This record gives sequence, C-alpha cells and structure tokens, in this order.
Amino acid sequence: MPTTTISSTKTRSPGYTLTIRAEYPNQAGMLGKIATIIGKAGGDVGAVDIVRAAGGKITRDFTITVRDLDHGHAVAAKMEAVPQVRVTGVSDPTFLLHLGGKIATQLKVPVTTRSDLSMVYTPGVGRIVEAIHADPPSVWTLTIKCNTVAVVTDGTAILGLGDLGPEAALPVMEGKAMLFKEFANIDAWPICLNTKDPDRIVEAVKLIAPGFGGINLEDISAPRCFEIETRLKEQLDIPVFHDDQHGTACVVMAALLNACKLTGKRMEDIKVVVNGSGAAGVACIKMMMACGTSHIIACDKTGIIYKGRAENMNPAKEWLADNTNAERIKGTLKDAMTGADFFLGVSGPGVLTPDHLKVMNRDPFVFALANPTPEIMPEEAEPYVRVMATGRSDYPNQINNVLCFPGMFRGALDVRATTINEEMKLAAAHAIADAVPTRDLHEDYIVPSVFNRSVVRAVARAVSETAHKTGVARRTRRSYHTLHI
Repeated sequence: MPTTTISSTKTRSPGYTLTIRAEYPNQAGMLGKIATIIGKAGGDVGAVDIVRAAGGKITRDFTITVRDLDHGHAVAAKMEAVPQVRVTGVSDPTFLLHLGGKIATQLKVPVTTRSDLSMVYTPGVGRIVEAIHADPPSVWTLTIKCNTVAVVTDGTAILGLGDLGPEAALPVMEGKAMLFKEFANIDAWPICLNTKDPDRIVEAVKLIAPGFGGINLEDISAPRCFEIETRLKEQLDIPVFHDDQHGTACVVMAALLNACKLTGKRMEDIKVVVNGSGAAGVACIKMMMACGTSHIIACDKTGIIYKGRAENMNPAKEWLADNTNAERIKGTLKDAMTGADFFLGVSGPGVLTPDHLKVMNRDPFVFALANPTPEIMPEEAEPYVRVMATGRSDYPNQINNVLCFPGMFRGALDVRATTINEEMKLAAAHAIADAVPTRDLHEDYIVPSVFNRSVVRAVARAVSETAHKTGVARRTRRSYHTLHI
C-alpha cells in the first residue's frame, strides 16, 4: 500500500482511516489502556469491533481516523509497544472500498426466457433500430440516452493533485458517476482520454456523444478547459458542463448570496478578492459579475492581475485583466485584501494569513476552498471573519459541487435541453441558496447539507423551468422534474 507524507499540522480526515487489528489478554482495563494510547498518539477512535475471544485472549479491530498514512502506522507502533499487545494487521478501508472499482451496470428488465432474449436483442431489437433510423429523435425515448451522462477527463487537473494522467483520474470519475446515480438517478460513466491535445479531446467527445444525453467535463487543466468546453458547446446539441468551473461557481454564488443576506451587505457594494485564476476562479468571477458585483480583484502566484501586466499571463488572465480591477491596483495579495468584504480562495494551501484578514472590511466572508488543505484553516481565521467556508466536509459551510451538478443535469435531461446556459446556472445558484430558509441562516449555515435530497429536486425544477423560458428545451412542459428522483 503506497504511503503519502503530509504535514503534521494537517487535521484528521475520513480520507485517512485505518483499521488496526490487535490481540491482547482479555482482562479488565486493557481496552481503556489501548484507547488512551491511541488518543495520546493523535488518533481518533471511530469504532471498536470484536473479532474473536478465546483462550484468555481477545482480538479487536480499532478503526482510527488519522492525519495521514504515516501517522496511522505510527499509531499502530504505539499500540504494539503496550506490553502484551500484538498488532496482527493494518488495513486501509478507503483502499478496500475501491477494490474492483465502485460502479457497475445493472439490468432494468430481466432476461430469463427465450422470449425476453428475442425482444431485448435479436430479432426484436431490429425493430427498434429501424424505428430510430426512421425517426432519429426517438433515440431519446427508446434508449438510455435520455438518462446518461459521460464524465470526461484527460487527468490533467485531478482534485488538487495535478496532472497525474487518465488512469489515476479513473477513481475520481467513478466517484462522480456514483454521485450522479445516488443523488439524481442519472446513469453516468467515466471516460478517461489518453491525450492532452484539445483537438483530439473535442473530436473524441463528439464521436461518443450520440450515446449520451449530456457531457460533464472534469479535471481538465486551465486554460485548455475553456477552449474545449466552448468548442463542444458550439458543436453538440446536448448539454456540456465543466463542473470545475460552473458547478463551483453555482455553489459559491449560493453561499455568497446567503452570506450577504445574513450580514445585510449587497452584491453591488462588496469588494471581492479572488485568489486563483484557473477554471473555477474565472467562472466564479463571471457569475458574480452577472449578479451585479463590479469591484473584483483577481490574484495569482505572481500577485494582482491588472491590465498591462506581462508576467505569467495567458488568455484567461488577459480576460481577467480586461474585466476586473478597474482601478489597476498592483502589488501582492495583501495589497488586494485592504477593505475587501469577500475573499474567495481557489488556489492552494496556506496562502492566506491572519495579517491578510486584519485589513479586510467589517464582517468579512472568507471561502477558502483549496483541498484538502485550505488557504487558511478556519481555526486561524475565526477571530477575524464573520462567515467562513471551505471545501471540506469536517467544517461547517462546505462548498461542495454535489449541491449543483446532479440537479443541473437532472433538470437539463428531463427537458432534453440543447445546452446549459448562463440563465440556467444562475437559477441553480438561487435554488441552492433558497434551500436554506432565511429564518435558519447562521454564520455556520449558509449552504444546505449535501445530503438534503430536496436540493436536487429544487435545482432540477429551477433549471428545467429556465430552460423552457430561454428556449433551449426540446421536451414539452409537464411535471418532468419529478419523474426520476
């Protein structure tokens, strides 16, 4: 099992859970002694299960959340150092969960008789082939196309890990497909392409598009992702959605709308600093601008992006230079933060410090979304920030794209939309925000839980209705949004 070294300052995470099997004398006090040792070593005991008890000895499995794998093995060593305790095994439930992959196909109709076989396959299926050939739109009703999404990647921007290739991206794409099915009953399948060439990616997606009702682009690095999405949207008549851009933007916007509502600030008045000029940063800025925010400053590793800057630029940053930072402020992130109401981090760990927060406006919002380690840890930010959000599940206000993309595609598929336009994205953001009633708004509750199943239905309804209003729906209006979820 591979090991990964991560800073010891990292908090415990469910992503790093080990099960340590230990055998020891079945005597009073031994369990408490071992639990104390685990706690002193920095482990968090989640479950203790008896495996067997015989001959005066007992074997238990201790499931422990740790900082990283090295920390987990250090905890196991501390346990084994206890007299009469023998560690007999260390396993990683996360790796075990992924063995053999996480998704599979299943039949919607049985094939148990000769008659079944003759209808689902030859000769009966030939009639369906001829029907689709005679009436191509019937493919939406006679095949799985109506409920299928391709999750497409080239593996160049996997999570926060970077360019690790299409094979390494596959577990993430499988996870995405699981979320589509679990939250919106959409059948999604991973498509991992072994090329970084935008032309070949566009061509590959166009070639497989007849079998899918929508395309979800995932973990494709900027600025290539902008070109790929734009070209596919122009050339396909099914929804194309780059979730790293627009899913993030929708959930960020929902959280920002509620943060403003909670504090009495107005979108038109706030000063925004965005650190990170990749896919997510650009999309979030565009959506904020669509909601009336004009005082926005974008930053990257080089510093503030401004019109005329020559160093470390690309087409996406040129767009930012032309459309943000109207005062042409230059300098560092600290210079940008002076008087800011809202900081959005879509960059990397630890770039923000308390000194940055001290110069912000009153009641500031900080959304530090770098994963797994945010731009600043909530514990550091707490004395200076009114509303804090991260991308992590172990803190309040998780900005998680699962609040958006299942409902977005559910609504688009239900009306057989030809595209996902800006109006549909804004409708999704407002639906997510409205899922938290005004009476329940709190500094620790500005976005709904990812397990709030009503969110998918609300987003699907808003998206499908907006598709009709904007003329991109091909299906006649009816209560389609409740057909599948």
